[in-house]
Amino acid sequence: MSTQTVRPSSGESAKRRGQAFAGAIAGVAVLVVLAVVFFVVRHDNSDKSAAASAPAPSAAEPQAAPPAAEPAPAQVSTPPALAKEPVVKAGTGTLTDLVVTPLVKGTGPAVQKGQTITANYTLVSFKTGEVKDSSWSRGQPFTTQIGVGAVIKGWDEGIPGQKVGSRLQIDVPAKDAYGPSEGDLRFVVDILDAQ
Repeated sequence: MSTQTVRPSSGESAKRRGQAFAGAIAGVAVLVVLAVVFFVVRHDNSDKSAAASAPAPSAAEPQAAPPAAEPAPAQVSTPPALAKEPVVKAGTGTLTDLVVTPLVKGTGPAVQKGQTITANYTLVSFKTGEVKDSSWSRGQPFTTQIGVGAVIKGWDEGIPGQKVGSRLQIDVPAKDAYGPSEGDLRFVVDILDAQ
C-alpha cells in the first residue's frame, strides 16, 4: 500500500491563508476589547470602592451642602463687651471727614483690604440718633469684602487696619455714605472675623 500526500491546490492554499489571517485579526480584536473592558471595569470598581468606604448619609440626616463660597469664620475670642448690642447716641455738629473712634480695642489680627469681614453693626442718623439699621435686630452678623467697593466708602476706609475683636464708632459724612438724602451717619461696628 502506498501513501500519497494530497496537497491542496493553490486556490485552497490562498483560501486557508486568508482564513488564518482573518482568525488572527479576530483574535487581536478580541484582546483589544478584553483590555478595554478590563480597564473600564477596574476604574468603575475603584470609584465604587471609594464610595463604599465613605459612610452613606441616613435618610433622616440632611446631606451636606457643597462647600460655601464664603470662608468659614475663624475661632476668635470675642470680648464680653461685644456680646450685646450697643446703645448708640446721636453726634453733634456736621461731619466733614470720616472719624473712627475705637470703643473696644481688639486683640486679633488687623483687617487688610480685600479680606472678608464678619461684623455686627448698628446704624443711626448722626443728627437724631434714630436707628436706621442693625444686624443685631436680624440676629445675624453681616459678612462682606472690605476695601474693594463692596460697601460704603466710610467702611472701606475706616475698617482696614483695625483689629478683629474691636468695637468701632465710625462717623461717616454723607459724601462717604449714601449721599445727602440719608445725611451723616454713625455706625457702631463689632469686627468679629476677617479672612
